[in-house]
Amino acid sequence: MSLPIIGIPCCRWKLESGHFYHLVGEKYIAAVVGAGGLPLLIPALGSIHAEHILAQVDGLLFTGSQSNIEPHHYGSPTLAEDFNDAERDATTLPLMRAAIAAGIPVLGLCRGAQEMNVAFGGTLHQQIQTLPNMLDHREPDGDIATMYGPAHEITLTPDGLLRQLYGHDRAWVNSLHQQGVKQLAAGLISEATAPDGLIEAFRLADTAAFNLAVQWHPEWQFQDNPLSIAIFNAFGAACLAHYQQRIQG
Repeated sequence: MSLPIIGIPCCRWKLESGHFYHLVGEKYIAAVVGAGGLPLLIPALGSIHAEHILAQVDGLLFTGSQSNIEPHHYGSPTLAEDFNDAERDATTLPLMRAAIAAGIPVLGLCRGAQEMNVAFGGTLHQQIQTLPNMLDHREPDGDIATMYGPAHEITLTPDGLLRQLYGHDRAWVNSLHQQGVKQLAAGLISEATAPDGLIEAFRLADTAAFNLAVQWHPEWQFQDNPLSIAIFNAFGAACLAHYQQRIQG
């Protein structure tokens, strides 16, 4: 049986050689395969090809990245130390809106979660660690296992989608970000919060298609984490259902 095609938008980076590359981390590709999908890497070419992309995919995974969304998209100034990716923004923000409008399953992780919020009119904290009474959500120093290790607990919203998928009220997650939701966009609802009140997961309400955004990295060794398994199983099932509908009609 053919597999549902799951698109993964790339980042556009300039390497030391001066050449630009369109990149996706292998952990995201592996998670899509684990969800039962066939990964399709989407170059950061802007929104010009969005209609053609959506006609070919059964789901979209918006990944994390070392880059940030350009702050002008949510009305904030650019910080001197920001590493932004304008080409990815030009690709993902309109693609996010178009995919959800078209009923295509969407999963946003870390930067991808921030893209969902900004795409629908929300705003971001740019440096959470500088705010009073907030946790430092950046990754700890150490090896990769330390960086992606459990960092803090989250509380899942009662009767929320994530609570239904996981079956528990609380979970431990990793944390490798310094930006996060400041104002949740109209139409988005919280699915989980950190101990400091930061919204860690959310989704667009009143839409039939699966959509979920989480601020942590469930793709990291997803097969060893029950919450991650629940997320990718649900996403994969939604993509499979879309695929079956697409080939039938």
